[in-house]
Amino acid sequence: MGTLRTGALTRRRVGTRAADLEYAVIDVETTGLDPREGARLVEIAVVRVHGDGRVVEEFSTLVDPRAPIGGQEFHGIGEGELIGAPRVAEIVPRIAELLSGAVVVGHNLDFEERFLAAELVPAGLPSGQSGLCTLRALRSQLDLARYSLPRASHLLSGAWPTGQHTALGDARACAELLVEMIANAPGELRYTGPSPRFLQADAPEAVPVRFKPRTTPGTSPRLPLRPWAARWRTRELDPLLCGGAFRDSERELAEAAALRASLLRERLGRAAVVTGGVAATVAGGLLARMAGGRSLRP
Repeated sequence: MGTLRTGALTRRRVGTRAADLEYAVIDVETTGLDPREGARLVEIAVVRVHGDGRVVEEFSTLVDPRAPIGGQEFHGIGEGELIGAPRVAEIVPRIAELLSGAVVVGHNLDFEERFLAAELVPAGLPSGQSGLCTLRALRSQLDLARYSLPRASHLLSGAWPTGQHTALGDARACAELLVEMIANAPGELRYTGPSPRFLQADAPEAVPVRFKPRTTPGTSPRLPLRPWAARWRTRELDPLLCGGAFRDSERELAEAAALRASLLRERLGRAAVVTGGVAATVAGGLLARMAGGRSLRP
């Protein structure tokens, strides 16, 4: 069982209504791109939100990486701001509480998962929670020119996200993207994949939270559900084919696979109708013969 067990969103009539679930939208700022090369967390945020847009809870803090601070050109966090910030082990019980019973969501969730696996799981975060990547979901469901979090948000709703490159700002933007996607879908979106697990972890103690200067604390009771002017795909793409750079060649391969899957479902549907009709005819004849046999009995 991996750190996260990934699910997907679909318009097919399978799985659970996406609007009925709770989601723990997570974002991290780090000293680099790869924990295997020494990159560490410097900020983490979780926005817990219901599928209908109701905000349940927010959490955000800087994290002392106990390592040189790289990536400042992106996150803008200096060493002085990390004085008094908690270490990873101190925040794990709080993160586990926020993730428990929810689908863990991120925009390019593979990135967050790498740091969960490298830092939080070894510090005690239970693994095996269900996950959902909004980047893959958008690519699967909508035909857009760009899919980065700020550009997709602007293309779809006309508004640029605030607080970019802060963990809480990006987590809020991802949560808004998710609930607006659920609300604007041309048909009911459903979540398919592993059900959320209730995690067992130590009771969280008071964490010495340190907010990033550009982060605005405070929870809005509901996220906006702005209308989208978007091109939804006629055929959903396989989310497993929607990772990586997703260049034109990769889009074409995913679209070709979606066409083949759609044609296969159509053939199976027609076969089921024919098979069902034959079975119904045979069963009807059998029932008629049984009824006729009973009528001849004294």
